[in-house]
Amino acid sequence: MQLDLNLLTALDALLEEGSVAGAAARLHVTSPAMSRTLGRIRKATGDQILVRTGRSMVPTTRALAMRAEVHALVQQAHQLLSAQQELDLAALDRVFTVRWHDALTAACGTALTTAVHRQAPGVRLRLSAEPGTDDAELRRGEIDLESSSRRPTLPDIRHRLVGRDRLVVAVRPGHPLTESPMSLESYAAAEHLTVSRRGSLRDPIDDALTARGLERRVVAAGPTAAFALQLALSTDLVVALPDAVTRTARDQLGLVTLPLPLPLPDVPLYLLWHQRYDDDRAHTWLRETAAETVQALFAPPTASQQALTNRSGQ
Repeated sequence: MQLDLNLLTALDALLEEGSVAGAAARLHVTSPAMSRTLGRIRKATGDQILVRTGRSMVPTTRALAMRAEVHALVQQAHQLLSAQQELDLAALDRVFTVRWHDALTAACGTALTTAVHRQAPGVRLRLSAEPGTDDAELRRGEIDLESSSRRPTLPDIRHRLVGRDRLVVAVRPGHPLTESPMSLESYAAAEHLTVSRRGSLRDPIDDALTARGLERRVVAAGPTAAFALQLALSTDLVVALPDAVTRTARDQLGLVTLPLPLPLPDVPLYLLWHQRYDDDRAHTWLRETAAETVQALFAPPTASQQALTNRSGQ
């Protein structure tokens, strides 16, 4: 069997764009030429690949199943054939998927998007705020860069420590805990809110309190840091969150920040990627840009920022 490997590139574009016109524009060919290529792909695979639904086209079940593998094959071929080429950011045409914790996306997503678009206008970013439960999507090439507070356990998942954050307490202005210095006992006696995508009503703070003979009452679990901060602003619930990645959001809402009266270790922040991208110059550029963006969060606050923080804590 003779295979035209150019069909893989066309198939990747068709599955990525979901339309003949979009794939044609991406590969700089005419729509009729791409339609003919789709016909060849259908003949080679024995599948329709894209079917029309109303005015749009949707992938078939088989197309969905092969999308990740096709994308990985095209990327690997690209790396193999262009490994020695210099990276031309102005001409780079690529889609990167960045999956970060919602608080990190809120804190750095704008800066990352701006920096990427300024340096490489042809690059498109998919920003996702929903962390996965394992590293399968990194290994399949569906995620290019991920954030985590834990070091990966799999040997093919690379990591880079970009900062360490500390937990702080956020409450509404006028909250009873702001009326006097907060003790461990007064903190534990308050009503609390946790941040958990899975709805967990317990976190490491509870373990630390239990070790000291104390318990707290967790009233609710919020799915995101943004939701938790809004709820804390509207109620007497107390929420503990990483300081650096939520600082801007807390300041914008006018919340009061208090130190956590527990000696807990700092929370590490890692960027994760699959080893297949170690020598990928475009991915290396993305990693460096993302690391610089995130590390800016942990830089010492400016005088104006420090003054605002001092006022919020009064």
